[in-house]
Amino acid sequence: MNVKRVYEYALQREREGRDFFLGNAERMSHAAAVGIFQRLAGEEQKHIQFIEAMLASLNADEGSAGLGADLIHEDRFSSRAESEMLDQTVIESMIPDVTILRMAYLIERDFAEFYEMAAGRAEDSAAQQALAALAKWERGHERLFKELHDRVFEEYAQMPWGG
Repeated sequence: MNVKRVYEYALQREREGRDFFLGNAERMSHAAAVGIFQRLAGEEQKHIQFIEAMLASLNADEGSAGLGADLIHEDRFSSRAESEMLDQTVIESMIPDVTILRMAYLIERDFAEFYEMAAGRAEDSAAQQALAALAKWERGHERLFKELHDRVFEEYAQMPWGG
């Protein structure tokens, strides 16, 4: 497996994810949802910087040892977002955003699956470690958006037509 190509592909996907979250933050109807999307865009920017560092290391023929250490222990977004889980009033106000929440969930799930697949195919242990860490981070984001989507959708499903 060509690790450099994997990182280049991942870099492009992370940029697209960041842009999705930034663009949709402006379209969300509730301030709490806007904040979640803006924070996640910031998390995606960290992924971009991490992957750029991995690419620079490969291009400098230094290998990728040690670059994943910070990322492996970094999952502040998911834990903070879960600790600030939205109350019922916020959930009700987010019903118009259920489609965007589903898209966010699917984007994060796709990222996690890609990184897990790439980590399984990587021959270099440092690349395996870095890709596995990215997968773990994305799984946390996926879980957050799935839970949020499900809560909003459940509220929507119980509302009389016309919400």
